[in-house]
Amino acid sequence: MMFAQRPPRVLFVSYLFPPTGGVGVQRVSKFVKYLPQAGWESSVLTVSNASVPLHDESLVRDIPPGTLIRRAKTYEPGYALKTAVSGGNSKQGSAGGLVRAAKSVVRRIANTALQPDPQILWHPHAYREGLKLLQAAPHDAIIATGPPFSSFLLGAKLSRKTGLPLILDYRDEWDISNAYWENKGQGQFANWIQTRQQASALRTAQVILATTPSSAAAIEEFARRHGSTAKAMYIYNGFDPDDYPAATAVQARTGDSAEKFRLAFIGTLWNLNSIQPVVEALLKISAAQPVLAGTLEIFLAGRRTPDQEAQLDRLQGTPITVTRSPFVSHDEAIDLMRSADALLMLNSDLPKTQRIINAKTFEYMAARRPMFVVAPQGDVWDVVRDLPGTVLCKPADIDGIAEKLLLTLELHRCGERFTDATWDISRFERRQLTRELAKLLDQTVADAHAGSAVTSPASGMVERPESHA
Repeated sequence: MMFAQRPPRVLFVSYLFPPTGGVGVQRVSKFVKYLPQAGWESSVLTVSNASVPLHDESLVRDIPPGTLIRRAKTYEPGYALKTAVSGGNSKQGSAGGLVRAAKSVVRRIANTALQPDPQILWHPHAYREGLKLLQAAPHDAIIATGPPFSSFLLGAKLSRKTGLPLILDYRDEWDISNAYWENKGQGQFANWIQTRQQASALRTAQVILATTPSSAAAIEEFARRHGSTAKAMYIYNGFDPDDYPAATAVQARTGDSAEKFRLAFIGTLWNLNSIQPVVEALLKISAAQPVLAGTLEIFLAGRRTPDQEAQLDRLQGTPITVTRSPFVSHDEAIDLMRSADALLMLNSDLPKTQRIINAKTFEYMAARRPMFVVAPQGDVWDVVRDLPGTVLCKPADIDGIAEKLLLTLELHRCGERFTDATWDISRFERRQLTRELAKLLDQTVADAHAGSAVTSPASGMVERPESHA
């Protein structure tokens, strides 16, 4: 599609953007990286002082030089202060009880006042900067990505002001995130407000974009119930082959770790992907086969909630080696994946979680290591079941998890090693998935031009769409 002497340009409204770290940043940064190759230029409206736990400067290299970036200040408190009033453990006794009660009151007030999330405090500056950016250069569409879902409200406001078509990119589903986010504590009043907020954003949008087929269907059903005609699509998260150079040798493990079977989990451990079923299975293995259990190393890199740390503490005193590492850079995470004997994928068996495919799934694929999956049967099973070495377990089947882990350890003890197989995962490459996004953008803009006049972001005046060659 030609856009009158210039390439088309899309504005991403994304609170999370490099150098913010974590897996949630990858989707937008990789779209921005590869869109120019698909004929689209990108702009990004993001935050200048993100209140987040993770930073990773290595992600900045993905951003192409032609990207227009505007960073707007948020009024949120720093992440350290957020953590101080979160639901962490306090000292026992009356003083500790008072502290916990005070934290609970603060959280309840914040969760009620800041709808749909604390990042709503980014909006005053972000809206002004967004309008300036849209006036500084011609744009053809807006993509707002969430969570945080206040970005949807900001994207919808900019879309209504400028007339540009809007795509809402659900990296996670709104209601699933609310149900399981740490310290969220949604009440009926907050749910009522957020249902109205989500419905309003969906009525403004032309397209709903999700990360799995089941999520797209579920969000579309919600949209139809609330008067939205937006069409629902899905584009998987994927992986970037540039992050996995074939010529780079995997660093060999040394010491006791070299002889053990390393089962690695890379990412955040929390209630939505609890390690409890694996711990239960490992306790069974340790009791029944302590010598074989001693050949296993569980390696975890990333952030872990106190509840998940407590689960891992249950393995103390067993023959199993548990190695815990804090958050590591994306490059280090990839090295850890490639050095593992198998990679652990977790999804808790909770309502609606069968629709989730963890973004890390595709990076695990690219590492070409066997995947040990403990998750409810659903979309994630569908994309990994045919990959070499994949083991599939349901979280409730503790005996089954233990049996399959025992078999895996026994084969390793007998000298069997997994060799990198040649499998076709090209459809999950970020470059290919970004081509899908470019086609979706082309169609969305064409539909918007065919359906009605558009508003010029530069002048604020309604004008006829320019012709396309």
